[in-house]
Amino acid sequence: MIAALAACGSAPVGPGFYRVERGDTLNKIARSNRTSVQSIARWNNLSNPDAIEVGQVLRVAPPPGTATASTGSARSSAGSSGSASAGASSSSRSAAADTPSTPASSISLIWPASGNVVRSFDGNNSKGIDIANVAGTPVFAAAGGTVVYASNGLRGYGNLLIIKHNADYLTAYAHNRTLLVKEGESVQQGQKIAEMGDSDNDRVMLHFELRYAGRSIDPARSLPPR
Repeated sequence: MIAALAACGSAPVGPGFYRVERGDTLNKIARSNRTSVQSIARWNNLSNPDAIEVGQVLRVAPPPGTATASTGSARSSAGSSGSASAGASSSSRSAAADTPSTPASSISLIWPASGNVVRSFDGNNSKGIDIANVAGTPVFAAAGGTVVYASNGLRGYGNLLIIKHNADYLTAYAHNRTLLVKEGESVQQGQKIAEMGDSDNDRVMLHFELRYAGRSIDPARSLPPR
């Protein structure tokens, strides 16, 4: 699943960002971009620096407005041993400013299926939400876009659909009984795209993911309240 989502999220990244490739480590990425593992972890809110994924987009340069403060702090530390407290203060301000915010762009989703949410997003063990209902429950496109994957070749996800909405956002729909759209097909928000099932799973449910720039984010934040 990660490989398919990463392949779909292959749009070029802007200056100051890097898309993780197979074989990369955070240490390797930090060396290549002349920065530290700690800085990249802080800029991207990574609780586990070893848990980066292929296709994930990482900020590898200070966010706007923080480079000057960081440079000033480093210059102060190098130029005078008596400015340790001032450097610490500057570092604290920089760290606070470096904390990543919500995605730069947003997407408005509709619920992809009716049913009960039996598992929520946690970013580690659960990369999306699970919606349980009976077999054959309609599955809808949460937003308009293009189908970039429609198959059952990814072990553990059954009949899977992935829809690319724009350069930043993808949604994924797993464990379907039947797929009703094909790769390359354009779909509209609310269009029926599949039927809920239990393919490659032990219960009938839809596993639904939202990815921003190759990184899993909580889809509940972009879904309307029920």
